[in-house]
Amino acid sequence: MPLHPAVIPVLEAMNANMAAIPQVPVEQIPLLRQGPMAPPPAVPTPVARIEERKIPGPAGEMLVRIYWPESTGPAPLVVFFHGGGFVLCSLDTHDELARGLCQGSGAVVVSVDYRLAPEAPYPAAADDCYAALVWAVSHAAELGADGARVAVAGDSAGGNLAAVTALRARDLGGPALRHQCLIYPVTDCRFDTPSYIDNADGYFLTAESMRWFWSHYLQDMGRAAEPYASPLRAPSLAGLAPALVITAEYDPLRDEGEHYAQALVAAGVPTTLKRYDGMIHGFVSMAEIFEDGRAAQSLAGRHLREALA
Repeated sequence: MPLHPAVIPVLEAMNANMAAIPQVPVEQIPLLRQGPMAPPPAVPTPVARIEERKIPGPAGEMLVRIYWPESTGPAPLVVFFHGGGFVLCSLDTHDELARGLCQGSGAVVVSVDYRLAPEAPYPAAADDCYAALVWAVSHAAELGADGARVAVAGDSAGGNLAAVTALRARDLGGPALRHQCLIYPVTDCRFDTPSYIDNADGYFLTAESMRWFWSHYLQDMGRAAEPYASPLRAPSLAGLAPALVITAEYDPLRDEGEHYAQALVAAGVPTTLKRYDGMIHGFVSMAEIFEDGRAAQSLAGRHLREALA
């Protein structure tokens, strides 16, 4: 279908911002992490409480931001990884999405400030995210959460990290997961799918910017086929937690997200795939602008709530 009418008025400015990113010198990349990903809502989604903590990580302390729902007993637990191409974004840029998942799922959400490339290339982010999951589950009772009802979630590069964390949890014998929520996830370091070709330019996220993100994240492109970089290339996806995969029609990542959902189904993993026609990459974080963003957040929250019941 055509682009959603709500996308057209904001697309020109978004395209200009994205086009500038691959031209930024390496030393200026940290400056790009300061700005918001999307206009903040007039009133943030309410949650019961928010707290930041420093937790042990593979390379020293790392920061997490914890969101509590209104709850009278131990709540489920969701460990969330923000997007940004493994290079950009932060706890702040994804604060509203984390709030929405907390409210929608009724879970304690632990949002992870993992290390970013190029300062910390692959597999640093993946290592941090798995360590954060282990920490969150081991401290669940302290957080007022139930360590037996756990999910991972993430958008874009964070969707990659959620999928990879689920793989690692399976491969390493835990923690046990009940669900993985993958929002337009990066699943394969290749640039030749039809959606990469058809949506290469003009729809916010571009093929050029994805090549730029991957080059900074991997640095050694010979590692692109490793399953913890490209989870779609894992020898087997059997035994993984049930999944929700959300994609957008006008997104270079559309096909690899949908291929991952299909591969999960083929491996016997219960999986729901939902494509939002007319939408672009990043729309779920733009719920203030796009009605489909609100709908996708609601869908994610509902799937998490049901899986963690």
